Amino acid sequence: MNFQETANFIWQIADEILRDDFKRGKYPDVILPFTVLRRLDCVLAPTKDEVLKRYEFLQQKGLQNLDGQLRKAAGGKSFYNVSGYDFKKLLEDKKNLAKNLIAYLNGFSENMREVIDKFSLRTTINTLDSKNLLVPLINKFSEVDLSPDKIDNHTMGTIFEELIRRFNEQMNENPGEHFTPREVIKLMVRLVLRGDETALKQPGVIRTIYDCACGSGGMLSIDFS
Repeated sequence: MNFQETANFIWQIADEILRDDFKRGKYPDVILPFTVLRRLDCVLAPTKDEVLKRYEFLQQKGLQNLDGQLRKAAGGKSFYNVSGYDFKKLLEDKKNLAKNLIAYLNGFSENMREVIDKFSLRTTINTLDSKNLLVPLINKFSEVDLSPDKIDNHTMGTIFEELIRRFNEQMNENPGEHFTPREVIKLMVRLVLRGDETALKQPGVIRTIYDCACGSGGMLSIDFS
């Protein structure tokens, strides 16, 4: 799938599964966090087995402070998941899907759990389960491949922004309050970096950027050349 096809596929999940049980204003509370969760699932898939093996080994040794070792096992990523579940395995036990999904969330590294908790996803899972929507939702999301070799970080951010824009338009909200056009982002980045181009191209140069409203991080990955 290309960017537009992927965004359309995820968008259709809301209408196909949530339509009769959720108000349209609540669609983002379900679709956006599960989009993030599916992306994380795909990102961690190549190193999942190695992380689980390393986690079991370190536990058997009775070691503490495993974060660094598990990040290394995850291919140097800043997060990981030590549960035995992924989207595919969750669907193998549909009867206990809600319970196992919570265990899956709890298996993420602490830094990623903090992100997930911002979505109040555990409450959403209980609501979906009570309405018998959790199985079809996970099943549908498992069909979309959000792995980095298919969709890079920049494109993933664009997909997420497109979903936000559509939800806001559907609710007659101003998309500009939550979405910044790419042309504006490029201009802002050029202005911020103006005069520092040469210095930033030097080997080993590190710059720290603080943006309390960075959203999906599109400005951090934009090509401003």
